[in-house]
Amino acid sequence: MNEWKLESERDKQSITSDWSAAKNQLIKGVELIEMKNVIKESGYLTEIYRDEWFSDKKAVRQVFQVIMKPNDVSAWHSHETTEDKLFVSVGTIKIVLFDARTDSETYKMINEFRVSSLRPQLIVIPPKVWHGIKNIGTEMSFLINLVDTPYQYSNPDHWRLPKDNDIIPYKF
Repeated sequence: MNEWKLESERDKQSITSDWSAAKNQLIKGVELIEMKNVIKESGYLTEIYRDEWFSDKKAVRQVFQVIMKPNDVSAWHSHETTEDKLFVSVGTIKIVLFDARTDSETYKMINEFRVSSLRPQLIVIPPKVWHGIKNIGTEMSFLINLVDTPYQYSNPDHWRLPKDNDIIPYKF
């Protein structure tokens, strides 16, 4: 053992030689679609959603935006039937997923993503997968959520756990 390494661990690969994200195992049902910004004379254009990107063709039936202050955390939440599609339009957000589905081959797996308007991605989160988000940037961040089931005011499909709990093995 080299003394300078102490008890350190080597970083896991996060990017390939062509600057694509390394293919880490995703929680079952999670999809990650990376977009490219198109530079225009007046700024840039980014596609957020196209139905042909998805084989299941679940219709997007509601779109809403969440604005987060720096270091704010919104965790943990899940849905029984609703599928979320998250897109960061401004800023940098950490999105963390936890698979609590006992019948899933990825049961108890955690996925962590850093998503930014600089390198846009759409993250598809299936029902029953817990997720939390944190603005890890220094400015306000804007998160767009495209869902297949509109929010039901009288009977929300929205389940919550405290940010710090003993059920999900992750601390923001």
